[in-house]
Amino acid sequence: MITIRNTQRTAKISVPKLKKTAQRMLKALGYADFDLGIWLTTNKTIRHYNKTFRHKDKPTDILSFPYHPHLQPGEKIRPLHAEDKNLGDLIISVEYVVTDAAVRYNRFFDDHMMVLLAHGIAHLLNYDHITDDDFAVMQKVERKLLKAVGFKEY
Repeated sequence: MITIRNTQRTAKISVPKLKKTAQRMLKALGYADFDLGIWLTTNKTIRHYNKTFRHKDKPTDILSFPYHPHLQPGEKIRPLHAEDKNLGDLIISVEYVVTDAAVRYNRFFDDHMMVLLAHGIAHLLNYDHITDDDFAVMQKVERKLLKAVGFKEY
C-alpha cells in the first residue's frame, strides 16, 4: 500500500495521481504489493530531518529511508514476513521542488515530482550516485521507472 501524507501548503498536489504514479513505478520493479510511504512537507521540516540523519543543516528536495538498508543495488528483495514487503519512506519538500523545478531544471513541477519519485525509489533500493559509475547505474533504474509512467524527457 502506498501511503501519502501531505502537510505542506506550498503547492496543490493531486494525491491520487501521485499514488497512481508511484504504484506504476513499483509495478515496473516487481514490487506492486509492497508498501511505500511518502511525506510531502516543507523546507523547515526536511531541513530538520536532513540535519538529524545526514548532518547537513539545510533543506533538500528528497530524503529516502530504505526499509532494507543492507540490500545491494540490483538485488531483489525476498520478503520473509509480510512486514518485509516494504520499500521504505520518502520525504519530499514541495517548497524546495517548486523552486528547483523552475530555476534549476526549467521543467514543470509535476514533471520534476515524477523524476524525484523515481530517484527516491531508486535510493530505497540502495542505488546511489556517489561515483560516476554508481550514478550511471542509478540512472538506468530511474529511466526504467520514468518510462513505466510515460515520462519521456529524462
